[in-house]
Amino acid sequence: MTDETVVGEPAAIGSDEPEGHTPSVEVVAIGTELLLGQIVDTNSSWIGEQLAAAGLNSHFQTKVGDNPTRIRSVLELALDRSDAVICCGGLGPTQDDVTREVMAEVMGVELELDEAVAGRIRHMFASRGRTMPDNNLRQAMVPVGASVIAQQPGTAPGLICPLGTEAGSKVIYAVPGVPYEMKEMVTGTIIPDLVARSGRPAVIRSRLLRTWGMSESGLSEMLGPRIEELDEIGNPTLAFLASGVEGLKVRITARAHDETAARAVLDTEEHLLRSLMGDIVFATDGDNMETVVVASLARRGLTIAVAESVTGGYVAGRLCAVAGASEVFRGGVVAYHRDIKRDLLGVQEGPVVTEAAATAMAQGARTILGADIGIATTGVAGPDEAEGRPVGTVCAAIAGLDAAGISRDVAVTMQLPGDRERIRQFATISLLDLLRKRLR
Repeated sequence: MTDETVVGEPAAIGSDEPEGHTPSVEVVAIGTELLLGQIVDTNSSWIGEQLAAAGLNSHFQTKVGDNPTRIRSVLELALDRSDAVICCGGLGPTQDDVTREVMAEVMGVELELDEAVAGRIRHMFASRGRTMPDNNLRQAMVPVGASVIAQQPGTAPGLICPLGTEAGSKVIYAVPGVPYEMKEMVTGTIIPDLVARSGRPAVIRSRLLRTWGMSESGLSEMLGPRIEELDEIGNPTLAFLASGVEGLKVRITARAHDETAARAVLDTEEHLLRSLMGDIVFATDGDNMETVVVASLARRGLTIAVAESVTGGYVAGRLCAVAGASEVFRGGVVAYHRDIKRDLLGVQEGPVVTEAAATAMAQGARTILGADIGIATTGVAGPDEAEGRPVGTVCAAIAGLDAAGISRDVAVTMQLPGDRERIRQFATISLLDLLRKRLR
């Protein structure tokens, strides 16, 4: 759950807009290495996620190389269409780190040495038993009128650069490109500062609903009418986060004047969304498929054993990653070779990528490991394993007790997309989801 709330005293950005205006924030990533593909720009996506969680609009993200003219052009365009800009990168000590200089130009001021920042940088070097190179003092140069972000985990200070002093003035933030340094500054200062400047209610809370079993387009179509309603209302807001083999996340973000009101908005919206999405919702916030399954088994006092072929131990690994799994997880068998499937688990002669083979594996694991429930996977992750079936064919099975205590088995065949790794990961979470639904 996201908890970001600090109310300060800065001038409200966008205050000349009608009441209810949500300020827009643009992200500018600076560095020629980003354009050359030498480094993947994960910073911008992370910043965008934090802005969305805080209920702040972000309509544009831009990458630009280490060229002063082009950086200034990008900043001027960003300031023309957005209320605030977050610049990421270009704050190092070398000659190609020109973000400070360009920001001073845009502000129409000079750079001056901040002795406090210089002292912190000297101390960082001294504490490591090193002598500070003179060029590191470039990092202590600050545009006149700018303030330094309190968090400074590295030698590069972050900057808050206001443009004008009147209400409604715009602002540029500058943070280092080093991810852990950037994240500390964004969460510690920039998001709270933006919320305060926006004049929006002080409490902003988010909740994630995790789903499995529906495409992004299908989920968007299902929730389309509700999204349109919320676009008119403005609070709460919904966002989709595609998470690959972890499914799709629907994030609800609510704004309110106090904690109780924000939680009430989230509870109401979650109840409505669950009524629309049904059992594809498997968890909220920090929970995942395996924590939900382990908790469900523990509540019922049931134990489980695993037999895996195509997933090669992934299912057992995810279950073992959950604290307290030892109460419910008896153990697992990676029966990759067909001889192990037959000699150890009792699979009959013939093809092994079948629902019958998966069921026999689940029954065998349950028996030899003394568990209430056995689950199993077998399938085709590559062309050399085909057995006449297309790559991505996976059979999964559950053997054991149903809610009434009667032995009942279930098996399914799935056709999963992707390369070898994705097929194995998809098979893992799909089997756990099948178990989750059965336990319900």
